[in-house]
Amino acid sequence: MVARFLWVMLLLLAVPTLGQTAHRIAEFQIALDRQLFSPGCIDDHIGTQTRAALRAWQVARSEKVTGVFDEATAEALKLEAPAFINYEITTNDFARIGPAPEGWRERAEQESMPYQTALELVAEKFHASQRFIRALNPQIPWDSLNTPTNALVPNVEFDAKPPKAGEVRINLAQKWLTVYDGEGKLCAFFPCSIGRDKMKRPVGELQIVAVAPNPNYTFNPAVFPESPEAQAIGTKLIIPPGPNNPVGVLWLSIGRAPGSEGPPLTGYGIHGTPKPEEVGRTESHGCFRLANFNAERLLKMVTVGTPVIVEEE
Repeated sequence: MVARFLWVMLLLLAVPTLGQTAHRIAEFQIALDRQLFSPGCIDDHIGTQTRAALRAWQVARSEKVTGVFDEATAEALKLEAPAFINYEITTNDFARIGPAPEGWRERAEQESMPYQTALELVAEKFHASQRFIRALNPQIPWDSLNTPTNALVPNVEFDAKPPKAGEVRINLAQKWLTVYDGEGKLCAFFPCSIGRDKMKRPVGELQIVAVAPNPNYTFNPAVFPESPEAQAIGTKLIIPPGPNNPVGVLWLSIGRAPGSEGPPLTGYGIHGTPKPEEVGRTESHGCFRLANFNAERLLKMVTVGTPVIVEEE
């Protein structure tokens, strides 16, 4: 108990060197996010994903790997740009909002799968949890918002052009995806979700075989044997594109690399998800889920043929 108290006090003493706002933990997260070391949804709390992102960032900088935000780390992560900026929610944003039903048949009848609320749109656009966006903007009536307004949001614009990936690695035990450049240097870190069934998790030397931004989704009831709704439908359906599509805003098909061992892979991929705050869980049917905002950044780094190494540990 005493050790925990001392650790927290050390953390609080270190954090203020990052900036002058009341949300100093979020500033750490923003600083990591801007350098492509994602803490998941920015939420102003130090959790497992934030500590993992920090450790990966320390590895990339050849520093002592501690996962602790000490004074030296705070100085190295110090933001040159403001941590928070004002964003105007416009009529164009409201045009991107609509119903995104839960039922498969209802989804298939939609023209798109849009954001359901302005809060969802703003939170995803600025890589934050919806709760944190509410905390930053207590004056905004998010549940009834329908007119343009200004909101305070994390400043998550990437500092430079994303590097091209030489290799992508997915660690099943830790539930994260890392990107290495052509010289083998760690250059990005993203939390990910993995499949529940160990037997359906692809492992080994794979590669990206197709890229589909803003994809539709083919619902196949055979993939959901645990769902009474799926079995009652009994036929394939096409779910239209949109941020609330089951695979989010990106689908990267993955298959066996030439000469690698293992049976052929079909239907496996790295993709986005409409539920970024649930990333990091063991819940998919074998694919690898990223928050939509991280999937969009990964898209800028990879191409068909990029190696994908899936490791157990």
